[in-house]
Amino acid sequence: MGDDRTEGDWVWHVRRIRDAQDQAAFVDLFRHFAPRVKAFLMKSGASESLAEECTQEVMATLWRKAHLFDPARASVATWIFTIARNRKIDVLRKQRRPEPEDLTWGPEAEPDQEDVLTLQQESERLSRAMAQLPEKQRDLITKAYFGDLSHSEIAEQTGLPLGTIKSRIRLALEKLRHEMK
Repeated sequence: MGDDRTEGDWVWHVRRIRDAQDQAAFVDLFRHFAPRVKAFLMKSGASESLAEECTQEVMATLWRKAHLFDPARASVATWIFTIARNRKIDVLRKQRRPEPEDLTWGPEAEPDQEDVLTLQQESERLSRAMAQLPEKQRDLITKAYFGDLSHSEIAEQTGLPLGTIKSRIRLALEKLRHEMK
């Protein structure tokens, strides 16, 4: 899968949020998981507005409670989807609606083959999109997202002005976002 995100990468993102309140790491996690959480909630019977509200709360919880994540107990995806499931149950209880008895997703659940295939296809698309970036942008994205470096550390390492680094990363992320649509 090349430069694709692995579980270790997502763990790194959660740790960056926990240890440094790293907004770039949060944005990356948000862009990846928020649409999946919303789809998961809608598949399990939530209305679009409820799914959207719960997704926002789940991602806010991820930011506030990153210190509670334990990679020895669950994957990042399992942790996030468990938060989502629990949040939805809480909201439905407050609305006094019964929770469907057949909700099968839980911490021990494995992703189904369709989800695995979709993730593999997205990973391949991301690898191709990364390969199409200009080398200077690709290098900075790699340092920022795979190399555990802050923008300031990249500036120190490369000698580039901080503004240049931020601009190149922003442009690269825009190109990646466009390619991933």
